[in-house]
Amino acid sequence: MIYDLLIIGGGINGCAIARDAAGRGLSVCLCEKNDLASGTSSASTKLIHGGLRYLELFEFKLVHEALAERERLLASAPHIIWPLKFVLPHERGRRPIWMLRLGLFLYDHLSWRKRLEGSQMVRLAANEVGAPLRDEYLLAFTYSDCWVDDARFVVLNALDAKERGAQINVGACVTDARRISDLWRIKLADGQELLARSLVNAAGPWVSKIIDDVLQIKTHKHMRLVQGSHIVTRKLYTGDQAYILQNIDGRIVFVIPYEQEFTLIGTTDVPYDAPPGPVRMSDSERDYLLSVVNHYWRIPVAREQIIYSYSGLRPLYDDGALSASVVTRDYAFDLDVVDGHAPALSIFGGKLTTSRRLAEHAVDQLSKFFAHAGMAWTKEAKLPGGEKLFEDVYLMLRLQAPFLSEGEAWRLARSYGARADRILSNAQNKQDLGRDFGCGLFEAEINYLKEHEWARCAEDILWRRSKLGLRMSASQQQALCAFMGS
Repeated sequence: MIYDLLIIGGGINGCAIARDAAGRGLSVCLCEKNDLASGTSSASTKLIHGGLRYLELFEFKLVHEALAERERLLASAPHIIWPLKFVLPHERGRRPIWMLRLGLFLYDHLSWRKRLEGSQMVRLAANEVGAPLRDEYLLAFTYSDCWVDDARFVVLNALDAKERGAQINVGACVTDARRISDLWRIKLADGQELLARSLVNAAGPWVSKIIDDVLQIKTHKHMRLVQGSHIVTRKLYTGDQAYILQNIDGRIVFVIPYEQEFTLIGTTDVPYDAPPGPVRMSDSERDYLLSVVNHYWRIPVAREQIIYSYSGLRPLYDDGALSASVVTRDYAFDLDVVDGHAPALSIFGGKLTTSRRLAEHAVDQLSKFFAHAGMAWTKEAKLPGGEKLFEDVYLMLRLQAPFLSEGEAWRLARSYGARADRILSNAQNKQDLGRDFGCGLFEAEINYLKEHEWARCAEDILWRRSKLGLRMSASQQQALCAFMGS
């Protein structure tokens, strides 16, 4: 078979492009060398946001586009994306009140809002959101953005692509790609060869490496890698609000409610000059995050309270900025064509929030090579499971599966939305769901993830398809590993 489009990379950019292209009638094959969302896309701060801080960099176009996409994505997947209130304490000597007011006014009005509240100023002494903060903080501003289960967001894009005809291959490492007449001949590590009329390089941190080593083509665009690290503690405060804390270096740190029982703190911005690969949080990054939080927090957070950390490489388009914290979060394309045939499109940069628009833009660029390509369609489309509101799905599960605990029903509704009933099938009790691996993870769900969501090992399930690795004991995780055969 000759595919219209072969995509290298199973992060959010690659999966969103696969979804868009398949929905336009193009034949699509995606190759991911590891697991979907196994790199940058699962190491994020889990936010769908307009980028309030980018207003200081005068990136009004990026913020406008991101704010519009925020509303669209919230409507497309209300089970994995939901509104989140942020509290921004004011501190003398940092950004002045007039600047915060102006920035938030622009944030409220640069694009339309349907479900999200506007910003307002609050007096912390009279408001419960001030409880975690030191008494010296008297005023704060609140505004709204959205939280997202990042890895599931990627998987749902891939699932939608598959259901529209795309071939999604995990564990498929592309080792070589060459133009042969008007086609690309792609070789995989297992010896398999594929043919495609066009190619998309959406390899994230590995984009430049793919250009140099696999495609062996020229580009004038460059990537800058930045390491971002996060820490997770037990829940540090009551309430569903998040905090955005200003640091003396001009950067900000988020403190976010996470998986009901935990608090997520991040992120760092550390320039990374080594070849791309797995990264781990350094001691200096950990101390940086703790110092920012403890500058504001009434009760200091100790190192011993950290129960988990994760790090990732953010591939940022290099616009020549001197500081990693001000490199553009926008994206750029590089289209390479020879004699009007076999185009190769490389993706530089991007973020979760603008992934749908990036994909639409990318497929628009490639559609000129395919007379049969349809029109853009994703703007109002739902992602799998997003056909119903979370509240409706949760109520349905409580009524149809009363044998599930509140927490179990909540997690299934949050993870799978309207498709949660595909896991339960006709189960009348927990025994019908098969073996219980702990924390509400039953054999029926594991089988669903293996059959429909490309889960191959325990890590795929514990840390990407779910975040149950935070809760399950070592023995429970070992039992799952044995069951998965890895």
